[in-house]
Amino acid sequence: MPITLALDIYGTLVNTDAIKTALPTYIDNKADIFAQTWRAKQLEYTFRRGLMGAYKDFSNVTKDALDFTCKTHNIQISQEDKNALMDKYLALDAFPDVTPALTQLKQKGARLHAFSNGLSQDISKLLLHAGLDNTISSIVSSQDVQTFKPDPRFYAHFIEQTQTTPDSTWLVSSNPFDVIGAAACGWQTIWVKRNPSAVFDPWEQAPTLTVSKLTALVQIAALWERD
Repeated sequence: MPITLALDIYGTLVNTDAIKTALPTYIDNKADIFAQTWRAKQLEYTFRRGLMGAYKDFSNVTKDALDFTCKTHNIQISQEDKNALMDKYLALDAFPDVTPALTQLKQKGARLHAFSNGLSQDISKLLLHAGLDNTISSIVSSQDVQTFKPDPRFYAHFIEQTQTTPDSTWLVSSNPFDVIGAAACGWQTIWVKRNPSAVFDPWEQAPTLTVSKLTALVQIAALWERD
């Protein structure tokens, strides 16, 4: 069976840090901490809602996290600017290694699927903007199961939707919580360590492989030397 790659989107294929370029100029002196707070709170809200069974789609979670961030840093942002920031989440650029990596992986016969907390229509727009739409076979979204990573139900849904098996599926993600969630469900995992100083959680699950760039996957024999 060809290998199946479940590709995380935010922070793995597209650069969420680029949101800083869309921040209003009047908060330039707080751009780094603003972007960090927004992303951290966005993820925290997905964890909370997954545990509570109180699903809100990723776009609304992101909006709530933006409102929290503005209040935390005592920054007043107009609704127009907030809308522009939300639109930027549909137009994030891919990391430089992504397009050549996905092109080569597809040529080698890998089945490439987007696997994201984001809404299907939002991921579709994002992939189109980043020029990745022609490399992706399908989009598996959390909206289908009304929960978020690392809920085991979402990983099970991916297996069902793509008609694959856990042992032939590799998660590709820069998010340790995602890698741990997939590993706990019996998947093979690849941690994309985009930040050299990033630390993986000291849990019982560790990534099967660790790479700094997606292009390294093309040369990893373990991915291809399978029955």
